[in-house]
Amino acid sequence: MTVSSSDAPEFGMTTHRIEALTDGIFAIAMTLLVLNLSLPEMETELTQTVELHNLLIGQMHKFYIYALSFVLLAIFWITHHQQFHFIKRTDHKHLWINIFTLMFIVLIPFSTSLAGDYPKEWMAKFFFDLNLFILGMLFIWNWVYATKGHRLVDRSLDPQRIALGKKRGAVAPLVALLAMVVSLINPQFSSFVYLLIPILLSFPHFRHK
Repeated sequence: MTVSSSDAPEFGMTTHRIEALTDGIFAIAMTLLVLNLSLPEMETELTQTVELHNLLIGQMHKFYIYALSFVLLAIFWITHHQQFHFIKRTDHKHLWINIFTLMFIVLIPFSTSLAGDYPKEWMAKFFFDLNLFILGMLFIWNWVYATKGHRLVDRSLDPQRIALGKKRGAVAPLVALLAMVVSLINPQFSSFVYLLIPILLSFPHFRHK
């Protein structure tokens, strides 16, 4: 049985629309993060300087979770950019993988707000961690689906490059899984677990030689 040119994988749809939509979604999500930062109104004008100082100090956890989410979104955007440097085409299933990925990207501002407003609540931190875990798993699925049998990538793509993409992709969801465990024990410290992501990705084991 012969395969028609329209069914052959090399004649799949281009990725331009995915990349354009993804860039826009990331830009919006990263911008919305700053809207989570706010200060309560000061009670009197006589002690404004002291109160402002105390309010800013009291909101440090919000500034941290904002910066953390911004950097994590940047890491995911870089990962997406790296993946689509090698992904040359798409298909119906691949499109839906990316649509679900975008759904959890736009959820990040909400989960960030939840974690920032309730830093001592395990459920708030767990929701934030779960959001990042699912997002990380979707990025792995995107890469595995595209590279399996060189489905959506060039046949010449080095298997070592494919394996490296899987290893790098596994870092974020594994760290998020660890953060979920920590959030059940001590919610206030779970966010610091994510500092492991840039540290681990800097190791030679996770970098292309």
